[in-house]
Amino acid sequence: MIKNAILTQAEYCSTSHWDERPEQTPISLLVVHNISLPPNEFGGDYIKYFFSGCLDPKLHPYFASIYQMRVSAHCLIKRDGHILQFVPFDKRAWHAGASSFQGMNKCNDYSIGIELEGADHIPYTQDQYQSLSLLTKQLIQEYPAITLGRIVGHNDIAPGRKTDPGIAFDWPLFRKMIKQEITS
Repeated sequence: MIKNAILTQAEYCSTSHWDERPEQTPISLLVVHNISLPPNEFGGDYIKYFFSGCLDPKLHPYFASIYQMRVSAHCLIKRDGHILQFVPFDKRAWHAGASSFQGMNKCNDYSIGIELEGADHIPYTQDQYQSLSLLTKQLIQEYPAITLGRIVGHNDIAPGRKTDPGIAFDWPLFRKMIKQEITS
């Protein structure tokens, strides 16, 4: 359930990496991403620390190049399906970067960003698909401008710059699960 723009069954993690959406901008897009820290490695709390602005650059050589970045997503779905929420859905998370969808730039203004703990070429887990489909159903109910045609990958809104959620993401399975969730 979503209450006051917070998913009640998620673990809420505070971050300052967000701001207000422009006034009179309906939430109308859902963007699926992936992230793993360090790259292609799973587990631990590095993504949580990264989105919260407290990633220690000494913990891994890769972190020295990213620890000062101010990015976030609304939610992260871990490999076991556990959901962490960083930004209330009615606020603007910083997940899309330079982006455009159907001629509208600045996708952060009108989208919700969901990160999957993963990598482009590594299959996602059934638990992640289950959590993502249930979350998507709740988001569609709460924000009816998000339709099946307005659920995209980061690669769709930033082609040539981003590749996630990647070739390992099973769009047909995910869309089938969403339709089952919507009709049940």
